[in-house]
Parts: sequence; structure tokens; C-alpha cells
Amino acid sequence: MIAPKIIQGNCIDIMAQWPSSHVDLIVADPPYNLGKEYGNGSDSLLRGDYLNFTKEWLSQAIRILKPTGSLYVFMGFRFISHLFLLLDEEFHLRFNGWICWYYTQGMGRTRGFSPRHDDILYFSKTDQFTFNLDSVRVPQKYYRSRNNMRGANPGDVWEFSHVHYCQGNRTEHPTQKPDGLIERIVLASSNPNDLVIDPFAGSGTTLRVCQQLDRRSIGVELSIDYVSLIQNRLNEPFAGFDSIDPRMKRIPNDLNDPKIRVEYVQNHKSWFLSHHEEETETFRDDLEKKYPATDHGNQPTLFPDEP
Repeated sequence: MIAPKIIQGNCIDIMAQWPSSHVDLIVADPPYNLGKEYGNGSDSLLRGDYLNFTKEWLSQAIRILKPTGSLYVFMGFRFISHLFLLLDEEFHLRFNGWICWYYTQGMGRTRGFSPRHDDILYFSKTDQFTFNLDSVRVPQKYYRSRNNMRGANPGDVWEFSHVHYCQGNRTEHPTQKPDGLIERIVLASSNPNDLVIDPFAGSGTTLRVCQQLDRRSIGVELSIDYVSLIQNRLNEPFAGFDSIDPRMKRIPNDLNDPKIRVEYVQNHKSWFLSHHEEETETFRDDLEKKYPATDHGNQPTLFPDEP
């Protein structure tokens, strides 16, 4: 396990001190300028000031990114188009995706439609970038030998629940992102021991995920209170990531050959359950319901490491 580093300060000033082209992945969740209270007024800037701020921090982030590096930026609806044009037309990065993070609960409205998603822009510095598709595939509905056993590309619409206030790892930060959401980004766009930067560390989710996935990570956070919150969170025992894509619970239909089924289960344990041990019991029960051992004779033990 690699210990993350958290730095208190303004990310523009901090990143300006770092050398160019040395970061593998940047995951940025800046203030959306919607008037949320972070204790420092950073989310209530005049429109022009906010756009200048965005351009400044992006300039430093792109400078420190390796030619093979990737950048993911969360953004609200008011400034997402401005952000896209900055990255595409002014900084000339390579556009890789406009990801929609769909969540099932959100702010209610009586006039107009209630928002149920956030946007994530995914760019890379060049066309030579890290993308580990096998690390983020999702199980398919039907098993076919011609398909990749690991599953399908998750696409650009991701469903992860908010971190609810009743959950044990919920912090006091108002925009805490779910672990599973960041886990997918880190697995897809970095490798073990790569350097991941979060310029707006917030609740520390990116650092917590990198801590568990053996990535080096540095977070920058303006609020000294949130720095303390992050440090406490990083020191807590790890009890599993707080969220998963519901599709990860799929067990493919037509997985009828016992030998292939055993191979699939062992791979799923390695690929997914190793990071989500809390899902093992549910997976085992669902597997037994779909493919009872008595259906196929002397089926090999699917969980041989258990008593």
C-alpha cells in the first residue's frame, strides 16, 4: 500500500512549483460555482473570475501532465460547455469522452426536471494514452465464447449511487464522490505505481482509492478543515469501497459448461471481488440460485478457498 500525500493550499500555486510532464493521471472535481458553501468562497465567484480561475488551474494541470497522461474533470451544467471548449480549442487536448454519471437520487424540483446526473469530461494530452479496458469491463448478460470473458466496455453512462448520509464513510464534505466512480477512472487510466493528482481533494476519495489500488497520489486542498478530514479518512481501516456499478452484480446467462463457469468465477474473484470483498457472499448466493450445483453433476468447487 502506497501512502497518499495531502497538501494544503491553492492548487494553482502548488502545481506551479512542480516540474512539467511528470503526472500520469489528473482527476479534478473543481467547484462548480453554484454557491455551495466550502468555507472559503471558492464556489461564488463572478462569472469572468470563475472562467479565469478555470483557465489558470487547467494551464498548470496540463503542463504537469505527461504526454501519455489523461485528465478527467467533473463539471456542472452552467460551465460544462465552456470547459469543453477550453480543453478542445484552446489547450488542444485529445477528446476521449463525455461521461454521464447517473445517480438515482438528487435534488427535487416542482417546476422543470430534477437533475439526476453529473458530467465528466475525459481528455488526454496526446493520442498515446493509458487505457486499461480489461480492468473496467462489466459482466455481460449472456455468455458467448467469442466474447471477452471479462465482459463488455462499460460505455459512457455510469450508474453509481451518491454516498448517502447514513453510510459509514460519509464525510461532512458537501460533494463527496463515490469510491466506485473514482475506482473506474483510476483503473482505466493509470497503472500500479503511477502518479495520480487531485487538485481539489475535497473529501479525499481519489486519495483513498489510490491508496487501495497501489497508485502514488497527491491531493491539494484549499480548506485546512478538509485537509484534516482527509488525513483522518486515510488513517481509517479499509472496509471496502462504498459503491459499485449495478452491472457488476450480473452473472451471465448461458454459462452452462461447468469448466467454463469455474474459470469465469475464479476470474471474477480476481478482477472484481478482490476489491469488493463485501460483495462475495451475495455473488456466491446468486450464482448458486442461477446455477445450482446439482444441475450439472459433479461440478468443481467454485470457492475452494472457503471451508
